[in-house]
Amino acid sequence: MKLNVVPAKQGLVWVKLGIKTFWRQPLAFTGLFFLFMAWVSLLSMVPVLGAFMALLILPAATLGLMVGTEQATAGKFPMPTVLLIAFRAGQQRMKAMLVLGGLYALSFLAVMALTTLVDGGNFAKVYLANAPLTPEVVEAADFQMAIWLSTLLYIPMSMMFWHAPALVHWYGIPPVKSMFFSAVACWRNLGAFAVYLLAWAGVFVACAAIILTISSALGGSELTAAVLMPGALLMSAMFFTSVYFSVKDCFELPSPGSETQA
Repeated sequence: MKLNVVPAKQGLVWVKLGIKTFWRQPLAFTGLFFLFMAWVSLLSMVPVLGAFMALLILPAATLGLMVGTEQATAGKFPMPTVLLIAFRAGQQRMKAMLVLGGLYALSFLAVMALTTLVDGGNFAKVYLANAPLTPEVVEAADFQMAIWLSTLLYIPMSMMFWHAPALVHWYGIPPVKSMFFSAVACWRNLGAFAVYLLAWAGVFVACAAIILTISSALGGSELTAAVLMPGALLMSAMFFTSVYFSVKDCFELPSPGSETQA
């Protein structure tokens, strides 16, 4: 395993490759992403432990999307079962991925717990328990502060988990060590990731503006509401498709279908 440091402009390449690969097989990637969302949503509905279970499988599900992208770049059609790849890679890798998922869930819940110190738990209830999101709640100063605090705390957390599922799966690196390597990779390539996230923000804003302009001209608010959400989900699917390329450039992932030990 070798850590690469790439130029800042590579972040824009990751965005382009994600969009290009998505449109190479749009039906496959749309299906995978909606299945991914359905899987997480169904688990979150389980009483008491639902939120934890949904967070627990997120690294494994994200890995499935990365492997699906890997297969598409090799000219294959990614099947829905690719989302379960983490649970079919042997008992040792499966346990490591579940441990990583547990660490992710605990880290995320810790972030939510810290936001309760700011707004008394309103943001956490909306995010984790589907509490009603009323205009009064959104406009509250403490709720907005909780959003900013969660964003600030989530940045270092996402750095630790960005590459970790791939390192566990393709290189067999233990969960905690994979989190450390992931954080180092993000920090060493901070310029590329900054360009990557800014570029995606620009893509989302531009697409939303286009959708709002066209739908408002044709049918008003009802058509806008009907088109905006599917459009956002489509853009999210493209974003997740691009994640593979950011990981691949930082760590030189093995060729499709192979696995490498650290």
